[in-house]
Amino acid sequence: MSLASAASDLSELRDYAFEWALVDVETSGLVPRRDRVLSVAVVTLGADGEQTGEFSTLLNPGCDPGPVHVHGLTAERLRGAPAFEQVAGRIGALLEGRVLVAHNAQFDYDFLAHEFTRARLRLPVARRLCTLALNRRVDPPTDDLKLGTLAAHYGVPQLKAHDALDDTRVLAGVLRASLREAAQLDLPLPLVACPPRQDAQFAPKPPKTPCAFRNPGRLTAGGPLVQGMKVAVTGETRAARADLVLRGVAAGLNMMGSVSGHTSALVTNDPAANSAKARRARAEGVPVIDESAFLRLLGDVRPGTAHEGAAAPVPAPGAAPAPEPATALPAVPTPRAPEPESEPESEQGEAAGAQSGRKRTAKPRGPLTGRRVLVLGGTHPEAVAARTRVVELGGAAAINLSAGVTDVVVLDGGRTDRRLPRITALLLPTHDAAWLVAPVVTEAPGAAGGRAAAHVLPRGGVVDLPLPKGRGAEHRWTVTASWAQQTACEIDVVAFVLDEDGQVSFDEDFVFYGAPENPGGTVRLLSDGPTEQTVSVDLATLPPSARKVVVAAAIDGSPAFGEVGALHIVSGPGTSAAALAQATLDAATTERTMLLAEIYRRGQSWRLRAVGQGYDHGLGALARGYGVDVDD
Repeated sequence: MSLASAASDLSELRDYAFEWALVDVETSGLVPRRDRVLSVAVVTLGADGEQTGEFSTLLNPGCDPGPVHVHGLTAERLRGAPAFEQVAGRIGALLEGRVLVAHNAQFDYDFLAHEFTRARLRLPVARRLCTLALNRRVDPPTDDLKLGTLAAHYGVPQLKAHDALDDTRVLAGVLRASLREAAQLDLPLPLVACPPRQDAQFAPKPPKTPCAFRNPGRLTAGGPLVQGMKVAVTGETRAARADLVLRGVAAGLNMMGSVSGHTSALVTNDPAANSAKARRARAEGVPVIDESAFLRLLGDVRPGTAHEGAAAPVPAPGAAPAPEPATALPAVPTPRAPEPESEPESEQGEAAGAQSGRKRTAKPRGPLTGRRVLVLGGTHPEAVAARTRVVELGGAAAINLSAGVTDVVVLDGGRTDRRLPRITALLLPTHDAAWLVAPVVTEAPGAAGGRAAAHVLPRGGVVDLPLPKGRGAEHRWTVTASWAQQTACEIDVVAFVLDEDGQVSFDEDFVFYGAPENPGGTVRLLSDGPTEQTVSVDLATLPPSARKVVVAAAIDGSPAFGEVGALHIVSGPGTSAAALAQATLDAATTERTMLLAEIYRRGQSWRLRAVGQGYDHGLGALARGYGVDVDD
């Protein structure tokens, strides 16, 4: 039974009283910078939850409407509809001064932002709320968090899915019920300031074709260039910089925008230059050549070694026969958790499905199987030990109060936690530390039941992922990281797309708040709230050179993860689908960066590993270890 009803009166929920503008868009595709809005609906609610306005319209996008089988909007239906700029003023008036609400709100916000930009107008939205992120915090006992599933759970009638107006009316009911749930749990709302870090000014560049060759190492004195070498250019050049880059790419070189310890050579006509690239090259001992030498060497680029799994590339025109392999300089150590040569057929490697074909041993059930346990109080080591014990006993360790919490362990100092009165009011069982020795469980009132629990991974635990069968949003795999909602410092989630050498193929394969999508759109960063961010990976379209996607977190400033506490990750096929795996990761006391998870190839399949390894250095040092130079 839900903690809330879908009644519209929210007048008593003063801490959750906002003027709301609920939005849904149907689009010709999934990429806001490229695709267009086909229909839009806006429903406004007052702070009491009562509807105050409504507007919807079809739109003529001036392009192919895309997946008609999804939204049902054919070119014939859209013919004669207004263009977006003709109704932008009316939409803006409904959004002005209100919190924008949508299910997967970043999607709707980004599409509206691009449409308003095309119309040369300002999108008048200062904050947004995602009902998907809100319900991840509430954690209702549903199989997934799709809008239709939540509507059924909260008793909201849904007449026509993928109809913008009906979806917005359904969203209104889901919002009202979700706000009541949040109030019952005393949860802060995951409001996101707009424009977000994923602002349109950071729209990714057109897709860059990854270099087809592995990096053979550094250029040796008097030696040739080899396909796959990472080459950067800095300073004034006689030929146009773009022409030098294009010629290098055509020859099979990996032309980079920055310098790291893995750069093969830096091209500059001023070796004493004070540019960031030149300084970095001197610090790393990267070979430096001038423009004339580079052009001469381009005439005799030796064949390289293709990435594993890639089709054999055609050698560069005029390329000489492949030389004997040269001895590469020692690689800069990469800060990543070691990967075993083989993984045990054990509980850590339990498969979530049989797609990989490997027979796996099922994890033994423990006394806390199916339970979600929240630990309050204690020193950092004590809290870490308690959460580790919860996982050993088969349970999931929670870091925030939600409707899915079944038990609470109160350590020394935990009685002063601001959540304890709410826990008592919800009649949740509370225990002391001794309970974790041999726990006796009782059914918690209102506990989630009937829902398939996500597989709980310990640190280093591995789970097989279903193989993608084609292209589309349903083949995106997500890793969502969240942390304590009272966290004061800012945490940034980032991702690195790595080749078989553990390096980014090019700078743009470092995905972070300033560049939230790599050029091919295969990896994206989504901002779901102040204490939650998601990395989305399209497994079906990652290039063969991509062997691994590393998801990490970094603290902005001087605090360490010991002050933040544990981070919780959940992973599943898409933003609103049921989670396949979850893990609670505790760093020690001084780490400022932390590897959260790896999605990596294993033969023809993909796997997810929960890492949980921290480092004292900042994000810049972590990025340099993967071959991209950034400012700390």
